[in-house]
This record gives sequence, C-alpha cells and structure tokens, in this order.
Amino acid sequence: MSGGKRLAGITPAFSLFAPVHGLILDMADDEFPTRMSCAHGADLHLPSDGHHFGYVCSGETVFSHGGGTMRLAPGMYFSLPGEHDIASTGVTAVITRLGHYGLSQIGGPIEDRGRLRYIDGCTDSLLVSPTMMSDPCLNLLHFPPGINQTAHTHSSARLGVVAAGAGICRTAMGDWPLKPGALFCIPANAEHSFATEASSMSVIAYHPDSDFGPTHEEHPMISRTIVEGVPANQIDAIRTGPI
Repeated sequence: MSGGKRLAGITPAFSLFAPVHGLILDMADDEFPTRMSCAHGADLHLPSDGHHFGYVCSGETVFSHGGGTMRLAPGMYFSLPGEHDIASTGVTAVITRLGHYGLSQIGGPIEDRGRLRYIDGCTDSLLVSPTMMSDPCLNLLHFPPGINQTAHTHSSARLGVVAAGAGICRTAMGDWPLKPGALFCIPANAEHSFATEASSMSVIAYHPDSDFGPTHEEHPMISRTIVEGVPANQIDAIRTGPI
C-alpha cells in the first residue's frame, strides 16, 4: 500500500486517512487492484482504467455524464465506469476498482439505517450491486448506539469512508477513533470489530469482490422467461451465445 504524505495512520491491521485532496491509497498490486482518492474542494480526474465508486461527504460534486451536468448533494453516491472529471466544493471519497467496468448509477441520499440485517444489531444496504457475480459492490453499513461488534475478518480488503456519526474500529494493534469524512482500509484477513457509544455511525463500505450477483445462467430475465412451461435457462437451443 502507498499514499505518501497523505497517510494519517497505517498499520498491518487498519489504516486511517485524512480527507486530503488527490490519491490517498494505491493498492494496484492487490489481488483486486484498487485505488482510493479524495476530491477536497477542487477538481479530481478519474482515469479511464477502472470503475469509480464515489460518496459525497460534504459540499456539492458536479460532473458531466450522458450529455448533461449532474449535481450531487451530501449523502449521495455514484458508480461510474471509465474517464471522468469531477468538481467538488467539499469532500467526496472515490474508490476505483482497476480493470473493472460496471454500470453507471447515481443514488441517495443514503438512509438512516440499512435494509438488511447484519451482525450484532448492525444493518446494511447494498447501494451498488455487483453487475455480475464476483464483481465489486458498494454498501451502507449502519451501527446503532451502544454497539460492541464481534471480532471478525474478511477474505478481501475493505475500503470506505465514515458518512455520519462516530465510533471506534478495534484491532489487535489498537483502537482507531472514527468521525465523518475519515477514510479507512482494512486489509484482507485482518481481525477487527466496530463499536459505538452514545452516537450511531454510518459507513460507506466498498467490497472489491463478491460471491453474490447475477450470472448468464441465473438472472431474473432468463429464469422468468417460460417456453411451454420450461424456464428459458433450461433450453440450450434458444440461449444467447457468448457476448
């Protein structure tokens, strides 16, 4: 991992970054090549070599897309493939999955809590789903007040930004206080847990891979197309060939 003087604190178990403009973290050599950047009161160029997941922490973010100008307010997020230039009047966190090109999406503002049950009273929402199984995704993770999460690991790195509230990330190498706008990275297989006290906390979390999502054999269009009582994904003669 690298990020030069922009690092606010880094250990093998957890890394915390201040929202400084420009490149924050370079994981181009990771199993799932990823970079994390920040637009802080200035323009940021998003290169053509990947897919960009962004979250507007404060201010306004503006970019051109589809022939028009898009203006995103705090709490909104975007998913953009390829080259773009964004202008930010505040803080916008951007995580780029190199070599991947998903679908263009804009959403938000995020909700106060997640739609799905997670662990230990926490909830999450899948904000940007994998385009296909194994692709990256973007999530909202919500911690109510008084959470003391079970220590756990992930099989791939987790990157993200604190969207609201405050909490702590606990690791074997110490506790890390979290507040809005702080960016972080949890390396693959690093044991950690999150905790909150009087305040709740919401985090935008990027996963570089997934074991969930549609495939050519299983997706709602093909499985719900019925020919003489048989789903179309079971009829090889009419299936579309390689794209």
